[in-house]
Amino acid sequence: MFRSLNSYLIDFTGLVVIGVLICLVSAGGALAAGLPFQIPASVQQLNTIFISILIEALPFVLIGVLIAGFIQIFVTEEHIRSLFPKNRFSGVIVSCLLGACFPACECGIVPIVRRLVSKGVPIYAGVGFLLTGPLINPIVILSTYMAFGNDLRMAVLRVAVGFATAVIIAFAISMMFRSSQLKTESRQTAAHCTHSGRRSPFSEKLFDMLKHAVDEFFDMGRFLIIGALVAALVQTYLPLKSLFLFGGGMFDSALVMMGLAYFLSLCSEADAFIGASFTNLFPSSSILAFLVYGPMLDLKNTVMMLHAFKPKFVICLSILITVVVYVCIKVVSLL
Repeated sequence: MFRSLNSYLIDFTGLVVIGVLICLVSAGGALAAGLPFQIPASVQQLNTIFISILIEALPFVLIGVLIAGFIQIFVTEEHIRSLFPKNRFSGVIVSCLLGACFPACECGIVPIVRRLVSKGVPIYAGVGFLLTGPLINPIVILSTYMAFGNDLRMAVLRVAVGFATAVIIAFAISMMFRSSQLKTESRQTAAHCTHSGRRSPFSEKLFDMLKHAVDEFFDMGRFLIIGALVAALVQTYLPLKSLFLFGGGMFDSALVMMGLAYFLSLCSEADAFIGASFTNLFPSSSILAFLVYGPMLDLKNTVMMLHAFKPKFVICLSILITVVVYVCIKVVSLL
């Protein structure tokens, strides 16, 4: 009982802190005007970028933790086993197709995948879901189509290259890793076991689902904040504009755009409009690299994955994503 009370107090304190931060940020201009010194422009820019990343990502994280809570309470191991084929390649294809149906961004998908893997989904299937969910869901396809002047070509290329890349990476992961690779596997298993022994009424299950969603939000939300802050710091104090100078020089333009996608940490539902603004600076294959790489791997979701999964797995996955996306983009550019 005391342990549960302590958990609720921590959650309440977290809500109060977030509320205070939002109020401070909202009133930042008025507070700055009353100070005896002037706040540097770079700090104000940092604040703006940090809040914009956070506001953009929070709704999708909330959706993600609600889905994770639903999976924890209402989805059993039997459901999972019946959904995913035992054949490795078929499992990869099914997971990539399922991921494509979820309108989640790269930060909101992490808690969902963590919960699925803790329920018995093979890690390679989790990776397929992780990669296609933010990249080729219906909302992303529509936004890409609209961003490029109702041109279907870029949207089709994004779907085709993204799906092929996700399948290759997930299959490679299936040969490299056998275990779940969860950092907190024992705690997740224990959390599941507390609900598996008896049949509860729907109202109690709904309450448990919301409780798990709240726990998941505060568990993953702090790392979203850290990732957003790091991304804002990089965008403010590192000269990202200098990346454009390398686009036509010794650095490949596709690598430049992939690096830009990583550090900008845009949500996949909005990145197509940013990518479209580079059409006069970079070839279409490099813009495609920006659109495929960013939803799979960026700065803020790297921080969140490092919290959920073992560092060795995250490093291997990051290298795989970078290499496979780059090779696929080069193949497309030759066609």
